[in-house]
Amino acid sequence: MSLDPVESNPEHYTVLFENDRVRVLEYVDQPGEKTTPHEHPDSVMYTMSGFRRRLVAGDRERDVEMSSGFVGWLPAQEHCGENIGSTPTHALFIELKEPDPSDGAGRHGVGSLGPQPT
Repeated sequence: MSLDPVESNPEHYTVLFENDRVRVLEYVDQPGEKTTPHEHPDSVMYTMSGFRRRLVAGDRERDVEMSSGFVGWLPAQEHCGENIGSTPTHALFIELKEPDPSDGAGRHGVGSLGPQPT
């Protein structure tokens, strides 16, 4: 099974732009909807709506509340999520295709879960 969110969760993720350096994804869902496990490379996230989500990676769980217009860093990670709020989720992800050279062999799902506070 692919961990590419566009393949594993096509009802939520759409590719808006892609070249050899970045891929831009749009994400949308409704309250109560969930995603299956998927992974993100290092990315920048821009929230187009305010929302509440529960992110799960293995035995780790984190609830996040994001305001509309938030821009933040999303370190490479693997997770699944659920819209636990009362509003739709609408966000853009600008995925970097070149891994962080100081990160070693890629650490999907290690240490980080969800966007990082600024």
